[in-house]
Formats: sequence, structure tokens, C-alpha cells
Amino acid sequence: MDQIQAIPSLGMTAIISTPYSRELGDELRRLRETCTQFHGRAMAISLGWDPSKVSDIELGKVRASDVDLVQYMATCGKNIDFIDAFRSRYYNAFDLYLAQVPDKLRTLALTEAMATKIISYDIMTVHGLLQTDDYARELFVDSHIEAPDDIERFVQARMDRQTIMRRPNRPECMFYLHELALRMRLGSPSVREDQYLRLLFNTHMLRIVPAHVSTLRSACTLYEFGKAAPVVYSETDTANVYAQDSAAVARTRRLFQRLDAVALDAEQSKRKLAEYVSALREDSHDGGADLA
Repeated sequence: MDQIQAIPSLGMTAIISTPYSRELGDELRRLRETCTQFHGRAMAISLGWDPSKVSDIELGKVRASDVDLVQYMATCGKNIDFIDAFRSRYYNAFDLYLAQVPDKLRTLALTEAMATKIISYDIMTVHGLLQTDDYARELFVDSHIEAPDDIERFVQARMDRQTIMRRPNRPECMFYLHELALRMRLGSPSVREDQYLRLLFNTHMLRIVPAHVSTLRSACTLYEFGKAAPVVYSETDTANVYAQDSAAVARTRRLFQRLDAVALDAEQSKRKLAEYVSALREDSHDGGADLA
């Protein structure tokens, strides 16, 4: 396979990095920083490695061998049970497809933090990077899946992810949102109005897909990076899935080409959102039912 390149001098194999390899590499870095006095170069010298080897492993750019992992974590003072548990996770770190339980949020947060471009399509709910905290809370409450004591932690984690949107070098973003998400009766009218207003003030990176467009049924997000392969992400109530296979990426790009052709433009999207805000306020003044 052309994605694999041997590096004999380092005893490692360079493979296309993945969201999970980068997460586990970062976990190793945090382990070194908290359990030793070594900076990266000093760690390499202690292990008798090439100076770049620690950096490459911690960035998830290369697959460390079992021996490498044992030496690294033993230097960090970890016992064999800890090392074996990590190795069992590391085994699939470079797979081009990865499924995780929904509450495994660090992989997603790191992926978003590294991305230079984010393109998403959401159908039933607003993308997490554009949600208000009350809207996010209602999503967790309404699902009846998460334990009540965990909900505030999940809401805060979602809000923390949004800090990338306030960075000076924030990723280039385009969010396609199906009109069905605007029609969902999630929470009180005030919760929905606040969410509509959040979207209304972000129409420079938001395009509404009209309700009559029904041929696209799968929500997904495409992450692009400066020095890593693109990643397609999708989530359900039972799993978060990352796909880095070239066929999956190509298929997703075709999806967004289709959406670009059928979605409302920024000005039209702004008018559509304003209609939903006006309808909510009219219902409030009339004492009528929620927006249908």
C-alpha cells in the first residue's frame, strides 16, 4: 500500500495519521509531561532513540512498536497492567475506520482543534459547534439516554469545543443545515428562538437546505487539515464513526457538491431563519401553539 513507508533507522512504520493515533499520541505526551521531568529531546536521549522519534510518536505520525510503547511507558513509571491496557487501544490507532461510543469526546475535540476546514451537513439537529448551551442541554434531556448527572458535563464539553470558533486562526467553516432541524420542537419557544438567532448571526458560514430536498439522508462532517489526510465524521446515538478511507472522503465531497447546488445562499438562509423567528414571536403574542 502506498500509504505505508518503512523507516528502518527508527524501527518504526510511518502511516497516514488518524484522529485516534493523534489522540493516543497526545495521551503519551501528557503522560511524559506529568510523570517525568523530561522534555521531548531528553526523553529520546533517555530511551536511546533518535531525537525526532518521541515527537513523531506523540504527534501520532508513526506507529510505535510494542517494544517502543513498553520502554516509553516504563520510563513514565507505569506498570504492566497500565501498559497492556494502552497497547490494546493502540492496536487499532491507525485504522482508516474507527467507531467509538458517543461519550468519547477527546478524539472529536482534537480533530476539530486541528482542522483547517470544516464542512458539515446536519438534518435533525444543529451542529454542535453552533449550538447554544440551552439547545444542547435540551438535546441531551430529550434523548433520555444520558444519565441526568452527566448532562451538564456533556453540555460544558460541547461549549468548550466551540472555543475554536473564536480563535484568530479558526478553521474555515461551512455548515449545511436541513430545514427539518428548524422545525423540530425542541425545548421551549425561547430556547428555539435563541438557537435561531445564533444561526441568524452566523449565516456567513451557514446554508439552509430547503424542506423539500429529501434525497440526502445522512448527516456527516468533513474535516481537512494542513498536513494530515481528510477525515469524514458521522454520529448516531450509539456510535461516533471516523472514516479516512479515500473512497469515503470522495463520496462525502460529492455529497457537498450536491448540497452546494440545492441549498439556499447566505441571504436566502438569513431570510428563512428570520421567518422562523417571526413565527415564534407571533405565536407567543397570540398565545398559540408552538411552531409546527
